[in-house]
Amino acid sequence: MERFIARYRSLVTGVLSGFDRLVFRGTLLPLVRDGGMFFFLERAGVRLLDFKSFVLSTSERVKQAAYAEAQRRGRPVRYLESSATDKEALARQLLAEHPVERGLICVLTAVEPCMSFEYHRSPNRDERGLRLRPRKCLHLYKYFLHPQFGFMSARLQTWFHFNVQICLNGREWLACQLSRRSRSD
Repeated sequence: MERFIARYRSLVTGVLSGFDRLVFRGTLLPLVRDGGMFFFLERAGVRLLDFKSFVLSTSERVKQAAYAEAQRRGRPVRYLESSATDKEALARQLLAEHPVERGLICVLTAVEPCMSFEYHRSPNRDERGLRLRPRKCLHLYKYFLHPQFGFMSARLQTWFHFNVQICLNGREWLACQLSRRSRSD
């Protein structure tokens, strides 16, 4: 980049720079540490025998909350048959079909690989217990038009330990900053 600017300095009137994508990842660390989920269940008063029904009902509440928000706002919800679907392109298409100036654009759902808890059975008592295992679960993708960050998304794993990922697009953020600046001039 510097060589390009040096070579064409007389023709360059300004330079914009920034990031392309910024991804924030979150996890409930106390749950994924050794014995963390067991201690959480113990404090919540959930017996291991009730583990399955507890996690199923908790996951259902998470999904229903996301769907309720979309329904309240009249925003589309789509289940994707394939996790390979270009979710951002679909969200932009849904935005064009169902315009909104700010806030929730849509909720997309897809079954994708994840790490989640499973009860490990063993004749050896020391080996029994809850373990993180690769599996598949439903993920919620919520797309938003944010007044400061522009087009952005949040991805939530709907099964314990509820990993979350927030994605910001640097070009969108820059466009919002430039739009605000041009309106104030």
